[in-house]
Amino acid sequence: MAETLGAKLCGGEVIELASDLGGGKTTFTKGIVRGAGSNEHVSSPSFTISNEYRAGELTIHHMDFYRLPDAGIMKQELLDVLSDPKSVVIVEWAGIVADVLPEHRLRIAITASSENSRSYDFTASDELSYLLPTGL
Repeated sequence: MAETLGAKLCGGEVIELASDLGGGKTTFTKGIVRGAGSNEHVSSPSFTISNEYRAGELTIHHMDFYRLPDAGIMKQELLDVLSDPKSVVIVEWAGIVADVLPEHRLRIAITASSENSRSYDFTASDELSYLLPTGL
């Protein structure tokens, strides 16, 4: 599912991933990055806050705001990448930057139903409906 979504990326997309700790956000991001055509190693940005991956002409920015009490300078970095049409932005723990995230984004709520099973709830603006899995 994540790889299929990654293959549809063309730049300018914002994807918000929501789940509990350990819910599978980084694993889903790995699939997106792989589907977009990158072979780079994807790791959680929990401590670095932001990781970048190249996928052809795209730069995928993976940001995790979990550990920040205030977005501070990271909010400006987010604004900078949001304005780049060749960037894709994946955000975890988006609440702290909700005021700068565009309305036209894909939100994926991930729920762990067991240790090895997840369910996904996709919500997208009309502009990003092409990213939704078939049948939604």
